[in-house]
Amino acid sequence: MNALLNSLTEAEFLLVRETETAQLAELDEDGLVELHTRVRRARNKYTKSYRREASMKVAEQGGRGKARPKNTRNAQKAEVFEDALARVSRHLAAAARQAAAELKAERLEAARAQRNAAPPKAVRRPASAPAKPQRPQRAPASAPAMRKRHAGTKAVGARRQAKRDSG
Repeated sequence: MNALLNSLTEAEFLLVRETETAQLAELDEDGLVELHTRVRRARNKYTKSYRREASMKVAEQGGRGKARPKNTRNAQKAEVFEDALARVSRHLAAAARQAAAELKAERLEAARAQRNAAPPKAVRRPASAPAKPQRPQRAPASAPAMRKRHAGTKAVGARRQAKRDSG
């Protein structure tokens, strides 16, 4: 593993070093998301490269499994980045759980504060003020007139569709 880490490019090596536990502990959730994206892209790059090269060698070797010994470097790099991605994912999940717990605690505290507030005092109207006119109540949907109106609307739609279908 050390030989492979030493053979990585400088940028790749620094990216893998960023996924060590000490460096991950310093990052906040946004930093972890950004690092997760970068590591995932590197992993996808080498996974695609490995598969692409292996698929080109399938015809001459007779299978991707047989072509693998000729293509181990990309597979190993993909595995290194897969391990790094797993580390970042674990830390990101923990940070997300912690942030969710903090938000939940804040919401609950706000709800408790709202609930414990004294109820608003009722405002009385002066006796001389006229009462607001009440709106007439609508008939319930189960009333015969409403059922008839809904049925008529459905029938009009059915006739219109039948006319389109036949024409």
